[in-house]
Amino acid sequence: MAKKLNSLSELGLVYSTGDSKNDLNSNSDSIEPGTPKKMQKIRVVPESVRGGKFVTRIFGFEENNEVINELAKRLKEKCGVGGSVKEGEILIQGNQVLKAIEFLNGLGYSNCKKAGG
Repeated sequence: MAKKLNSLSELGLVYSTGDSKNDLNSNSDSIEPGTPKKMQKIRVVPESVRGGKFVTRIFGFEENNEVINELAKRLKEKCGVGGSVKEGEILIQGNQVLKAIEFLNGLGYSNCKKAGG
C-alpha cells in the first residue's frame, strides 16, 4: 500500500516568503572555482585530425561549465574560428596554440602551457 504524504515538504516542495527573484539569483553570482586561476594547470595541445587539419585542445580547467563555455566563446571570437566544448575541454579549429596561451595568460591563467606536439 502506498504511503500517504502529510505535507508539501515531503514532496520536496518548499515555500518561501522572501522576494523569490532575488533569493533564487543571490547564489548564482557567487559560484567560485575550486582553485584560483593562477594555480590551475591549463594545457594547450595542437592535434592533427582527419585530412591533416589541426584542432587546438585546451584542458585542465577547474571551473564550472558556464565559465568554460564563456571562455570558449571569447576564445573563438579572438581567433576568428569555430570550436566547441566537450567534457570540460575546449576544442578550437586550427592551430591556435599561441593565441590561446596569450589569451588565457591575459585572463589570469598564468600556469597555461603548450603540451605535446
